[in-house]
This record gives sequence, C-alpha cells and structure tokens, in this order.
Amino acid sequence: TKPGDKNKKEKKQDKGQGNGAVKEKSLPGYVAERLSLYEELKRESDSLLAKRAADSKPITVELPDGRKVAGKAWVTTPYQLACDISQGLADNAVISRVNGELWDLDRPLERDCSLEILRFDNEDAQAVYWHSSAHILGENGFYYDMFLDGQKGVSSTEFGDLETLCKAVVKEKQPFERLEISKETLLKMFKYNKFKCRILNEKVSTPTTTVYRCGPLIDLCRGPHVRHTGKIKAMKIYKNSSTYWEGRSDMETLQRIYGISFPDSKMLKEWERFQEEAKNRDHRKIGKDQELFFFHDLSPGSCFFMPRGAYIYNTLTEFIRDEYWRRGFQEVASPNIYNSKLWETSGHWQHYSENMFSFPVEDDIFALKPMNCPGHCLMFSHRPRSWRELPLRLADFGVLHRNELSGTLTGLTRVRRFQQDDAHIFCTMDQIESEMKGCLDFLRCVYDVFGFSFQLYLSTRPEKYLGDIAVWNQAEKVNSLEFDTKTLYLNLSSLETKIDIKIKDAIGRYHQCATIQLDFQLPIRFNLTFVGKDGDDKARPVIIHRAILGSVERMIAILTENYAGKWPLWLSPRQVMLVPVNPSCEDYAKRVCKQFTEGGFMADADLDSSCLLNKKIRNAQLAQYNFILGEKIRSYCHPYMYKRIK
Repeated sequence: TKPGDKNKKEKKQDKGQGNGAVKEKSLPGYVAERLSLYEELKRESDSLLAKRAADSKPITVELPDGRKVAGKAWVTTPYQLACDISQGLADNAVISRVNGELWDLDRPLERDCSLEILRFDNEDAQAVYWHSSAHILGENGFYYDMFLDGQKGVSSTEFGDLETLCKAVVKEKQPFERLEISKETLLKMFKYNKFKCRILNEKVSTPTTTVYRCGPLIDLCRGPHVRHTGKIKAMKIYKNSSTYWEGRSDMETLQRIYGISFPDSKMLKEWERFQEEAKNRDHRKIGKDQELFFFHDLSPGSCFFMPRGAYIYNTLTEFIRDEYWRRGFQEVASPNIYNSKLWETSGHWQHYSENMFSFPVEDDIFALKPMNCPGHCLMFSHRPRSWRELPLRLADFGVLHRNELSGTLTGLTRVRRFQQDDAHIFCTMDQIESEMKGCLDFLRCVYDVFGFSFQLYLSTRPEKYLGDIAVWNQAEKVNSLEFDTKTLYLNLSSLETKIDIKIKDAIGRYHQCATIQLDFQLPIRFNLTFVGKDGDDKARPVIIHRAILGSVERMIAILTENYAGKWPLWLSPRQVMLVPVNPSCEDYAKRVCKQFTEGGFMADADLDSSCLLNKKIRNAQLAQYNFILGEKIRSYCHPYMYKRIK
C-alpha cells in the first residue's frame, strides 16, 4: 500500500487555516520580534526538510494489526497513512505513536517504524489533547500559568470572555507547528521572558530543544500536539488560583487558569456532571462535616486526626497487621531521625535531600526519614544472616516526613507527615517469583475488601542502572509470572523491576497507591550479604519494596470519596446510634450503648431531650450511622450479642 495522493485528499485532510486569530499589528513589539525570528528559522527548517525529502528512501511502516505499508522517509506522515486506512480514523485521530514515542500527525516519518493512530479514548491521546488546549488558552484537563507583574488577577467573571477568545482561536483552525532550535537562539528569542530563560538555563541540558507555534503564541514545548486548534470542539474554563513559580513561596506569584476540553459537547456535559459528584464527595468537606480530621497553619501538611478519624486510621492499620500475621511478615519499629551519612550511603542525599527535613545536631547533619528502606537495611546487616532466614519480611508503620512545597499540599492526598504500610522483603533470586506472587495476592485480597478494581503498570530495567549485570540478567530469566485478578491477567515475559498499581474508585477515577518494586541497588550500597546454601558468605539478597495502602492518609482520602462518607460497618466511625423514645428509656439506652462499646463498636446514644424522635432519627441518618436502634431492641437483645455481631 502506498501513501495517499496528497492533492487528491487535500480537501478531506482538514488542514489548519493559518495563524491569524490575533492580528499581528495589535501584538506587543517583543511578540512581533519573536514571530519574525521564528519565521526566519521556519524557512530554514522547511528548506532542510525539502532537501531530505528530495533524497528520500522507501520505508516500511508496521501497523498494530501486523500489516506493513510502504512510505517515504521525510515525506510520509502518520496522518496521510491514517487517511489511507480510513477517513473516519483520520478525522478522529488525536496523535500517533511511532516506535513507542508520541509523534505529531503531520510530522514526517524518518525511518522504518511501527505506527499507532490514537483516538481520544486513549490516555496518552487525552494528555496531548489537553496539552494542546492549554496552548490555546495561552490534568484531567489543563492549566496555564501567567505572570501579571502587579496587574489585578483574573476573576471568575472573566472566564466567559476568555472562552470567547479561545473559541475564536479554535474557529481559525490554527496549525501547531513544531520547530527544533538551538538553545542559544532560543535564549535570544525569549530574552524578554525571564521565566523561559530560566527554563532554558536550568532545565534544558541538550544543545537544541523544540518550540511549538500556535497563532502568535510560540512556546517552549516537547509536544506533541493535535494537528490544529479546530480539533478542540468543546472547552470550558472553570477555575483560577494563585501559585508560585516552581511551587516555591520565595519566588514570583503566578496566576493559574484551569480548563477542560473534549472532542464533543456531550462529553463536556458529562464531565460537568462528574465534577458536581466529585465536589460532593470531596474528602476535605466530608472530613470536616463528619469531624474526622483537620489541618492547621501552624503545622502545614500534617493532619490532625480527631477521635473518629483516628478510629478509621487505626482500623486500617490493624486490618493490614492481621494480614501480616497470616502472611509471615514481622513488624518492626525503626528510628525517625538518621545521620545524613545513612542517606549518602543509600543515594537519597544526592538526589532527594531537598525534599527532606534536615537540621544540624552537634557537628553533624541529621534528617527526618522520608522512607523506611535504609533503616531496614541496617536491621538486616546488624548481624550475620543465613539463607535459612530468607525470605525475611520486615513491615513498618513508622512516621515519614517529606518536605513538599507549600503550594502543592492538598488535603490528605499531598502531605508532609504520613505513615505507610511499608514492608521490605529480603530474599534470594530463587524466591523472587513466589514473593512477587505473594505480594500480588496480598494486593488483591485487600482491594477486594475495599471493592476496588485496579490496573498494573510495569516499568522495566532503566537504561542507567546500578549493580552487577549478571544479577539483572538472572532476575530477568524469571518468566511466565501469571496473576489472575478476575478481570486482569498479568504476563511478565521478563521480570519487571517495578509495578505501580492504580485503583479505580466509585466514580471512575484512578489513584496510584500501592507499589511493588524489585531493588538490586540498596543491597549493593549497604553491602548486604548472607551465607548461602553452598557456604558462600558473600551471597547478595534482593529487596522487594512493597506497600498496599501506600500512604494511610492518602488511602483515607480515597476511601472517603469512594464511599461518599457512607462507611462500611467495619470501617465506620459511627456504627450504632441508640435513640430512646422518651426519657424513661434513657437509662436502658445508656446500658445498651455501653454493651456495644464494650463489644468493640463505635456506638452513641442520643439523649438530647430537646429533639423529637423523628428529628433524632434524621440526625443519625445524616451523620451516616450504620444502624439506628430504638425501643423494640429491648425485647430481643441479649447482652452478649454485640460481640458476636462484631
């Protein structure tokens, strides 16, 4: 199959119409200068592309179904091939993937490759779609930051005006143009913008990088993008806020505008309904209404759990502890503060110290631990170990601290102080497969109780890795690991080094909580050894990092929103409410309440004489009590029934 005839299909290919929504004569001088330089560079780039096209060689493009089609290097584009396959596919295409890399639809292919055409139902395509929408404006959705230099901020009353301007840009179908430019030239192009210059000087380590043009906007961007602005069919600007440059409070204040976009208006309306539901489920609102937890400015990012919130917290940890006993884990307690030498050994000091709370102690620097693994390595190495002790499964609910930027703190989902159901399994190479299966079974067991479905995301050995190549190669020989999660089958033809788990909540959102990761680096860094079966006292263990809940705080946020505050009985902070019909029943209600409490229930009795019976019942319903008991329980309650129910 040959690529489609360009002239024949030009009418159908829906090309962008130009870059003119904002007349250049109305642009500030520095923008006009930037555009002039861009046009000069674009001509040079087009000339180079024309030379490459003139010397083009045939290439072979493999499609997802295994078919192979012919193309020409530096001439054939993914969009042309999409048109050959189906005009419907081309019309609905958002982006392409070439050899696993996201690729602009109008960017010529350069060599033999595999090609996928991605529609909006693909997560990567959605990310590209929303990123392109941000360029039109200037996560689920998108946002754009602005520095207004003393001008008043954007208010919600101006959202409609901004949407009108965006619609004008969309109507013009302005193409997204990609250009690779030297860092030196880009510093000249953006000399009027201190933020872009900072990015170039601090973040760009390569001789060249890319910019994209959309109308008069030229921005530093890796891309890729949709073909033109006309692909954005429905857009809504819904929120604004202030933020700091790089999230640092000592840097400039920026205005952030949030928006969302979709290929059709029906999807936008569905999103609006979803947002209303999510708003009603917000864990910060429910946590306040149900008196579970709160935050205070005197300890930002550190949650205060009130009695009922602490009940949920402790119930979750006890649930995991019960599983630990059944699965051969041993719980330990390790220090909160370590000398920085520990973190230098583990490698965290070099790469993570800015996210740690550190302070001087006498003549040394100490830090609060942000993770448990280095401390567990010390536990493993404090005495000689034998192969008979392996696998050694150490679990720790130790308090962790991470110095998150103040601008990123968000309820319980992003905090500075938290606990994890953290565990580290020290095992031999031969035990990896069974231990990984055990971790996955643990995961399924816990998430089944919560009612979560989940997805597994795999990461392979990184290009830059630490450790003996033989260790990696031996680990990767473990294959055919299959795990049935009722709806998900995991096949690992070579053992992966990391599995990230995303759970799906009641309204379809995904959250990353659990992680299972193989680690060959820390055993080397800490020189961990054990005496093997063959008597070798230098045998090296492998560490499996494993967390199921992840951050307990984050899991409570997710569960709060998943259940919308309607807690299942075993986890509920309000399980039983006793409602006496009249004052003569109050003593009996107190006795029954006490029996429930002694049986391990969270029970209360409403003795407010100012409320009528129906009002008391309604109050208990609104407070989400699981059971509301009245006078009739007197006739059949046995004093020991409460423990049996529990």
